[in-house]
Amino acid sequence: MQVRIIKNIWKFLSLSIILVLVSIGIILTKGLNYGIDFSGGNLIQIKFEKNITLNQINRGLDSIYNEVPQLNPNSRKVQISEGNTVIIRTKEMSEQQQQIVLNKLSEFGKYDVDKVDKVGASIGKELKSSAILSLIIGSILITIYISMRFEFVFSIGAIVALIHDLIIAVGVISLLGYEIDTSFIAAILTILGYSINDTIVVFDRIRENIRRKTNQKLSLEEIIDKSINEVMLRSFNTSLTTLFAVMAILIFGGDSLRTFITTLLAGILVGTYSSVFVASPIVYLLNKHKKTDNKLEKKIKKEDKITEKMRKEKILV
Repeated sequence: MQVRIIKNIWKFLSLSIILVLVSIGIILTKGLNYGIDFSGGNLIQIKFEKNITLNQINRGLDSIYNEVPQLNPNSRKVQISEGNTVIIRTKEMSEQQQQIVLNKLSEFGKYDVDKVDKVGASIGKELKSSAILSLIIGSILITIYISMRFEFVFSIGAIVALIHDLIIAVGVISLLGYEIDTSFIAAILTILGYSINDTIVVFDRIRENIRRKTNQKLSLEEIIDKSINEVMLRSFNTSLTTLFAVMAILIFGGDSLRTFITTLLAGILVGTYSSVFVASPIVYLLNKHKKTDNKLEKKIKKEDKITEKMRKEKILV
C-alpha cells in the first residue's frame, strides 16, 4: 500500500506546526531548568571509610529534601568514584543547609571532607555560546553540502526539519522539568546528526528516481511519494532498533543519564517523522510551481557524464 504523502501534505505539516507551537508555548511559560554547569551551585566531595552505595546516598538526600529544596532529584547530581568518594553537586546552598547535608551523610559512616566549594557559572556561558555556535556552523555546513549535492531548496527542507526536531525535543525536556546540563547539549547535537542522516536517505532516493524519471514519466509529486514509500519502512525499522537500545538505557541507566536519554528519545521520534513528513513536503512546496526540477536534473546528468567518462578511461587503462 502506497502512503500518499503529498496529497495529505497539509495534514502532516499542520500536526508539525501544532507540536512546534505547543513546544514553544511550554518553553516560554515553564522555562528551562538550568543545571549547575549553567547556573552555578555547590560541590561537596567526601570520602567514606567503608563502602557506600548510590542508592543509600540518594535515599538520605531525599529524606531532607523538604529542609534543603536544592536537593531536588531533578537538579542534583550524585557520583560515587573509586575509594568510596562521593561527589554531590547542587544549586547554591547556605552554610546552614550544607551542614544539614553533611550531618545526614554522617549517618552512613565516618568520612573525611575533601572539599566544599562553590561552582561558578562561567562555564555555563561558554557552553551556551559554544552550543549555539555549533548549531549555526552545523546548519551552514549542512546547507552547503545539500546545495552542492542536490539543490538549495533541499537544504531548506532539511534545515526546517532540524529546527522542528530541536524545538520539540527542548519542549519535552521543559515540560518534564529535567535539568539542562552538558549531557543535554550532547543529546541535541546527536539529534542534529541523526535527523539529517535520515533526511539525506530520503533525498538520495528522490535523486535516484529523478534520474529514472525520463523512462517512467512521473511528476514531481509522484516522484516524492514513490521515493518516500520506498525508504519509509527502512527509516522506521532503523529508528525502532535504535529506540530499543535507548529505552533500555532509559530504564536501567539511572538518573545521571535521564536528561540525555529522554532528549535523545524525543529527538529520534520526531526526527523520524520529520524526515518523511516534513523535509520532503517542504521541498515539494518550494518546487511545485516549477515545470520540472531542472537544476537537479542538470546536475545529475553532469555527474552521470563524469561517471561514464571515468568508467571509459578505466576500461582503456
